[in-house]
Amino acid sequence: MDRPNILFLLSDQHSYRFLSSLPPERGGEPCRTPALDQLARQGLRFDAAYCQTPLCTPSRTSLLAGRYAHRCPVLWPETPTFASHLGAHGYATAAVGKMHLPGSRQYAGFFARPYGDFNAPSPSHQKDPLSLPGVRDHIFMPSIIEDVGISDIPESMLQEQYVVRESLAWLREQRNAASEQPWLLYASFVHPHFPMNAPRRFCERYWPEGVTPPKVSAGGDGQDHPSTQGALRALGGESQGHYCADITPEQTLRARAAYFACVDHLDEIIGDFLALLERDGLLDNTIVVYTSDHGELGGEHGLWWKQTWHEASARVPLIISTPAHRRGEMAPTVIDDPVSLGDIFPTLCGLAGAPTPDGLDGADLSPVLRGEACPALAERPGVFVENLNPHAGAGTEYRLIRSARYKYIAFNECDDLAFDMLEDPDEQRNLMGRAQGEVADELAQLRSAIYADFAFPEAMESLRRERAEFVRRFPSRIKSSTSNQIMRGDGMLVEADQPLDCPHIASEDPRMDFADCPQERRAPRRVRWTS
Repeated sequence: MDRPNILFLLSDQHSYRFLSSLPPERGGEPCRTPALDQLARQGLRFDAAYCQTPLCTPSRTSLLAGRYAHRCPVLWPETPTFASHLGAHGYATAAVGKMHLPGSRQYAGFFARPYGDFNAPSPSHQKDPLSLPGVRDHIFMPSIIEDVGISDIPESMLQEQYVVRESLAWLREQRNAASEQPWLLYASFVHPHFPMNAPRRFCERYWPEGVTPPKVSAGGDGQDHPSTQGALRALGGESQGHYCADITPEQTLRARAAYFACVDHLDEIIGDFLALLERDGLLDNTIVVYTSDHGELGGEHGLWWKQTWHEASARVPLIISTPAHRRGEMAPTVIDDPVSLGDIFPTLCGLAGAPTPDGLDGADLSPVLRGEACPALAERPGVFVENLNPHAGAGTEYRLIRSARYKYIAFNECDDLAFDMLEDPDEQRNLMGRAQGEVADELAQLRSAIYADFAFPEAMESLRRERAEFVRRFPSRIKSSTSNQIMRGDGMLVEADQPLDCPHIASEDPRMDFADCPQERRAPRRVRWTS
């Protein structure tokens, strides 16, 4: 069989609960996702998938590198990504859409990047509503709660549409240029991340009749923990004086309705995209992966945003569909074993027939996709999630491990927490100080696994030092009011929301702006027809 193509669909801030294929008794929310449901019926749905860190930039860095966040705070030139690795083993590679990486290394090992957030310091999201005065107001409190609902932006100009159009264009060009070469396309969408605004028809599906309150209300043994209380006061960083504790029940429901609408709208975009690919024969030998960089609290535990240890923040959808599943040769499967987005890199290697590089922290799940036993799932103690950014005050940094049954959270300078995820999936009853016998022994083993090759002071200092050195060596050179930009065929970078016949030129020469621009792009050529 030919080496498969890989279509990697990444969303931003999509909590695991918001898939209509996930039944309510397993925590599912009443949100319409028919396209993703169809994808799950044609592959594997991993119901206990966790990001490596619930924050955009470190999560995406860890995902691309296949390493824990504390081991890979930035993407150094010598750090392989699954794009650079598969590219070195014969794949054509492209990234379209949000990357959210710092500095001037904006390709992350991909050969082509026709559209995306080339100006990493800016927020990477379209301002919506357009009436907001500040360039960043739309992604921080209070806007993320108060300025929700119907989008001000025409559908044709939404970022999701740009991602689909540029992805289709690249795939068609690639097939024309090298039809026998396998490809990897990383299509990265910005929704359902803030701002929570969607076209009218989606908003009207959920407000006021179709929205439900949070699955988990404020309370339980973890509510008084410093990490939760700190998040209530300050989650979102640039909160601008609007705290989670101040949000009214009606604001919560309106914001949740908007979040439902954003997920629903993204699902339609993905469904249309997959239908076009199928029509063009581009899915015939293509593995499709869908996941998100982290979740969204959505009012659970009284919280919004991300970065916390709670399930809604750290747990994400993960669906992998293979051609064999779509042809009906293999049955759809739901996998309950805990897995990590750190497993993506080695799994793609296994699916692509490429060797797995040394130093990765994840497991190759490709045997599961072939219907075979996967010893790695049974042998490892669990999967890890960590947050080393003191977003809610000192002592709220954590590293957790999720085993088949338990979740153990170790904190820097705070008491640990532990929960039985089978008996207590809403994380209400802390087992610390209560567990006895075999349960206490297992929790002790999980704590040992957390600290086996990890220490908070060293990890946090390494994170700070490496990020500072990276920014010094690879400063961002693109200066613009918005980060949504298109790379033209001649190498010129222009604003995506400006007409191409009269563009705002952000950059004329990628050699001067991108430290990792592929060599082939460093000398752009203008090719004309000749008689």
